[in-house]
Amino acid sequence: MSDGTARRGPIDPGLQAERTSLAWERTAIAAMVAGVLLARYEADDIPLAAVVGFAGVLGGAVLLVWSAVQPDDPRPSGPAGTAARIGVIRAVGVATVAFLFLALVFAVATALGA
Repeated sequence: MSDGTARRGPIDPGLQAERTSLAWERTAIAAMVAGVLLARYEADDIPLAAVVGFAGVLGGAVLLVWSAVQPDDPRPSGPAGTAARIGVIRAVGVATVAFLFLALVFAVATALGA
């Protein structure tokens, strides 16, 4: 092209929002499944695992509902919206990593104890 940009195909801005929404939903479902598995298989050996597993299921359910009520247009209306959106994304990322870390610690503790 004459302006120096390479065209890679048709661009549909609606698909990006849909992929983002599906990613939120997959993350929520994965957290719920990990929570159920953690509570089911680790609760006999480590009672705290049931609490962490239930928290994972509850957090995943909240995230699933939250992702369903988000607007279709992911772009915020102003600078304040951008900061809030980035803050929510960071909080979800930190919570997911923390939950998976706890699940891994419980799994390793059970494996070493067996």
